[in-house]
Amino acid sequence: MCHLQLRTLLFGAWLLGYVFFLLSIRRMWTGKYVRSPLARSLFLNMVTENEAAATETQEWYQCGPDLLGESVRPLFVQSHLDSDTKAFLKRSVDKSGWLFTQLYHSFVSTFLSPLVSRTSINGFLGRGSMFVFSPEQFQQLLRVGPEWRSDRLLDLGAGDGAVTGVMGAHFREIYATEVSPPMKWHLQRRNYKLLGIDEWQYSGFQYDVISCLNLLDRCDHPLHLLQDIRLSLVPNTGRLIVAAVLPFQPYVEVGGKWQRPKEHIKVQGKTWEEQVTNLSNEVFRKVGFEVEAVTRLPYLCEGDMYNDYYVLDDAVFVLKVSESTSESA
Repeated sequence: MCHLQLRTLLFGAWLLGYVFFLLSIRRMWTGKYVRSPLARSLFLNMVTENEAAATETQEWYQCGPDLLGESVRPLFVQSHLDSDTKAFLKRSVDKSGWLFTQLYHSFVSTFLSPLVSRTSINGFLGRGSMFVFSPEQFQQLLRVGPEWRSDRLLDLGAGDGAVTGVMGAHFREIYATEVSPPMKWHLQRRNYKLLGIDEWQYSGFQYDVISCLNLLDRCDHPLHLLQDIRLSLVPNTGRLIVAAVLPFQPYVEVGGKWQRPKEHIKVQGKTWEEQVTNLSNEVFRKVGFEVEAVTRLPYLCEGDMYNDYYVLDDAVFVLKVSESTSESA
């Protein structure tokens, strides 16, 4: 009995010390101590509460049109901070203040991170929801109205389905792929039709819109993926929506570790505008796509006990199959 009480006291003391340790570093956490390339990228691009003034958040959407290539310049769509984005930021700030919830999340993440992927941990905890675009921004990019409807949407790497829902309001059938078991559970709860990552290409039908949001830099064969997408779109009217974090830094998570993908996309350019131009004129064109529209948006993620939210720099493209490719097919 005494032995059991001693073990309980020791565990309680360890847990209390762990909590105080987390609290002590909450405001001192910096990206230089993060070993994961994705996490390091998040930390280096994060925006703290004090930096989230309205004038500064507008910089998330700024583009120098003169720096874009001549063929891409007229295709740029100017986006703005809207009410749905503000609402997501407010929810993220509120949730980051739930101290005991955040302590629990940190505690669980510490023990699970060597065993499962960060995506699965977030799915298990129900945290880390993403925000790519609002309904209004999505409609503006596709040049459609709120009442526009089409048949089939396929969201590749859909995560918890939050962004899928923004697009899904316009489609009669919603399909999704995901490799993380906890995230699959979230998608099934939303009644989306789940397809295997090696199944959607052979479903026997084609899709009106396929979304590939922040996936090209996290998969082993991005060029092969783009070619499969091209063959899976409805001819002439099918569209691909691609979101890519810039600067483009591809890594694949395998067994809790990060490594280079087997198939590497080399994106040239130092600025956001230069990389957008290179993606448009070189990468997409070589696999049979042409850009119809492109915008600059923040890729937002719910925060934790260290930061209210995280933000990365996204380029979001609407692509169509190039006419020369359609004719040859």
